[in-house]
Amino acid sequence: MLNYTKTFAKRLQKNVKTMKNLQKKRQKAPSHPHFAQKSSQMSGQQGKFHHKKSTKQAQVQSADAAIRDFTQVNFLSVTDNQHGQRIDNFLLARLKGLPRSHLYKLIRADEIRINGKRCKAHDKLCAGDVVRIAPLRLGVSKEPVISQTLAQGLLARIVYEDDGLIVLNKPHGMAVHGGSGESFGVIEAMRIATGKKYLELVHRIDKDTSGLLLIAKKRTTLKMLQAHFRDKTIQKQYLCLVHGMVEQGQMIDKPLLKYTLANGERRVKVDKQGKPSQTKIEVLATFWLDDMAVSLVKASPLTGRTHQIRVHMASIGHALLGDDKYQQQAQAQTAAQKGVRRLCLHAWQIAVPMDTQTKQFTADLPEDLQQLVGERF
Repeated sequence: MLNYTKTFAKRLQKNVKTMKNLQKKRQKAPSHPHFAQKSSQMSGQQGKFHHKKSTKQAQVQSADAAIRDFTQVNFLSVTDNQHGQRIDNFLLARLKGLPRSHLYKLIRADEIRINGKRCKAHDKLCAGDVVRIAPLRLGVSKEPVISQTLAQGLLARIVYEDDGLIVLNKPHGMAVHGGSGESFGVIEAMRIATGKKYLELVHRIDKDTSGLLLIAKKRTTLKMLQAHFRDKTIQKQYLCLVHGMVEQGQMIDKPLLKYTLANGERRVKVDKQGKPSQTKIEVLATFWLDDMAVSLVKASPLTGRTHQIRVHMASIGHALLGDDKYQQQAQAQTAAQKGVRRLCLHAWQIAVPMDTQTKQFTADLPEDLQQLVGERF
């Protein structure tokens, strides 16, 4: 037994020495020139491959410019115009037609990044940030083509302009933005007419309503005016022509609820489940168009609900002339016979807090409404 143990120990020592000698030979042995050449060639090829790959990466573009190709990775550089904006709102403004639910899935799936890092929908952007957008199957909307006549006509309707704000006297029959069957609206046309990439609506008025519309030229102005609207420190007054003789000095306080017809058209009605809504009205004149009694009313909405003035006036039995949604069919026929060709609602005056003072802007009644009113106003 003892002899067997000694023999095993000697063999083990011999194997250890052999292994050490092999390691020393490998360290001293020069590399074969053939393999050295191969190695240098491979490293050179890798370098070339890496260089080619980097040149194919998408370039960073300004977030003020429109995305032209959604099938590739897009990198958008945030400017002062988007500083402080939430990433979800930032993307919704650029990914037209993308459902909000799909957008949130993209964010959760890490398809959207800010400065190379994961983000959440409520994260806010800073000027200089780079937003990465993964390839998407999204159609590219072509820039609308507007005539020189339309462009010049809109520019001529500017009531006031400074470095941050445009006050426009919007014509009736033109939507404030594209969508829902409209290839473009006021805001898209104004961007083309002025040549300014950043123009945003501060608020909205109906397609068939004429009158004053606020457009921000800077994001700081947009946020400031939107805050004023939330605080109800911006006062708006409308002029409208309605059926019948309206009782003087009323405050209409009725909740309004949005609903959708079977054909998908949106409507609003007075409903206890609706949002609180108040409209102050003042009668400026009453007169007759042949045998049809008409009142010229100044309406001051204290809240900003969709179709608020139209629904409130109809709810007290005095629908607006030319209102194809809320006036009765017999009223519509009578008004048409008297020459009414449009919704008789005009955004007349707006008072906006600016710096240390409040500025009031006025848009006179358009010619077609003035003809109906005559010299009574």
